[in-house]
Amino acid sequence: MMSPLRVVQLTDMHLFADERRQLLGLPTQESFQTIVRQVAQLQPQPDLLLLTGDLSQDGKPESYALLQSMLAPLGIPTYWLPGNHDRLPEMEQVLTKGLMSAQKSFRAGGWHFLLLNSQVTGCVHGHLSATSLEWLDEQLETVGAVPTLIGLHHPPFVVGSDWLDSSTLRNPEALFAVLDRHPQVKLVLFGHIHQDYSQARHGVQYLGTPSTCIQFEPGSAEFALDEEKPGFRILHLYDDADWWTTVKRSSYVPQLDLAATGY
Repeated sequence: MMSPLRVVQLTDMHLFADERRQLLGLPTQESFQTIVRQVAQLQPQPDLLLLTGDLSQDGKPESYALLQSMLAPLGIPTYWLPGNHDRLPEMEQVLTKGLMSAQKSFRAGGWHFLLLNSQVTGCVHGHLSATSLEWLDEQLETVGAVPTLIGLHHPPFVVGSDWLDSSTLRNPEALFAVLDRHPQVKLVLFGHIHQDYSQARHGVQYLGTPSTCIQFEPGSAEFALDEEKPGFRILHLYDDADWWTTVKRSSYVPQLDLAATGY
């Protein structure tokens, strides 16, 4: 069997400039370091890393520098996109060194990757601008029949949690209208929901991935933390457009503020 392209998706790290800061009782830097060590132990090593938003909680340049320093020892090409907590100018300033790339359209193995910015400045919910959707359509026309993976931060579906469903992508039908014209799109990855999620639509699989820090309780009407451990996603992508994926959980045992009503 042909060797697949191995991709690891890391999402919702919520790192702080101050490495000692905690998010609802969890030190996000410590939790992420555990995940990084687990990725380092994967055999064979991933061919690339995809970071799908909320890389920082405070949006400070120092938090992105911390991320860069933590991932650099892996020696793996890394691509990223912003989430609602991120600050794009600071990301573009810091996350462009070494193997960290700001490219949003690139080819790896037998697949093409397109990364979208669903951030709405100052808001928790997501939206894809007309410019982004036009760019996506043009890129897919250029890509042609090459199997393609799309990444963004906000899910284009409601996920069955009332409080989370108020902050999903606000214009999913506009995204679907583009994707429906391009059958080479096979996978759409996102973060934001801090839980494992999968839904198929018109031949495309949509995958949400656990956070490397706190987890949200699935199906909760109001804000609630889940005691599930932090995690990440592994994907094997084959040249014939076949694919395989699994979610890995870390050994990190978080001490959470389970009485929290938000963050």
